[in-house]
Amino acid sequence: MRLGYPLLIAIGLVLIGNVHAYYNVTFLNTTVILNPNSSARVVETLGIFVSNASVTQYIQSRDAVGTNGQLSSWQKIIYSTQLTEHIVNIHHSAYGFDFLPGPLVKQYNGGSAILTMSYYVNNVTTISNIAPRKFEYTFNSSVFNFESTTSGQALPYDTRLNIIIPQGAQLNKTYPLPDSPPPTSEYLNQYTNYTSFSWFSGEPLGQFSFSFIITQSLQNEVFAYFAKIYDNYSWILYVGLAALIAIILIYVYLKSGRSSH
Repeated sequence: MRLGYPLLIAIGLVLIGNVHAYYNVTFLNTTVILNPNSSARVVETLGIFVSNASVTQYIQSRDAVGTNGQLSSWQKIIYSTQLTEHIVNIHHSAYGFDFLPGPLVKQYNGGSAILTMSYYVNNVTTISNIAPRKFEYTFNSSVFNFESTTSGQALPYDTRLNIIIPQGAQLNKTYPLPDSPPPTSEYLNQYTNYTSFSWFSGEPLGQFSFSFIITQSLQNEVFAYFAKIYDNYSWILYVGLAALIAIILIYVYLKSGRSSH
């Protein structure tokens, strides 16, 4: 039996659709929010294109795995090296991890979705007391987990790295200069009023350096001083309190014994 052209075309389109089932990463945005205690909150958004043949799989996976599923489960579904944590401390695991696969926005040739993950990483910066009430925070570039090249790591295509420093902090040094805000000179005083800095696709990270300074207020310095004293000598307080309670109990016991006679 000979098949008509319309049926052959339909079968061909189905076969082509199955062959071209894939997920394609369209962009990566990694934001590192630095905290005064040397930790960082990391928020990463990954844009993906979902082919027609993968639309159903994505929707079903989102329903089955859940909107806050394990990253490892979605890595098996998306199958992309970009779907991973890009800020990693090899000595301490990330914590407070959340993963949110966004809803599918359908298009004529498939659809698009945004995957968002957030987590916390310790020891992203090293703190040095460089003057009274003045602390320098130096970024630990070994936490980067981007694309490896012959000259070190680099930002992949369609990738943006954002570093946000605490309010009131002052940028001390950075290399390379950020792409945003755009550098207007080689002097860092142009960044006095900025707390967010970004580097774009292809930026080399092999020689990356970044540091900022926080000047502690006198009130915070006094608070930190007494907090340190408390941390160092709080055991004396507890021992003294326990001794006082013991003396009171002994006194009450002796007094009640005398009263009974």
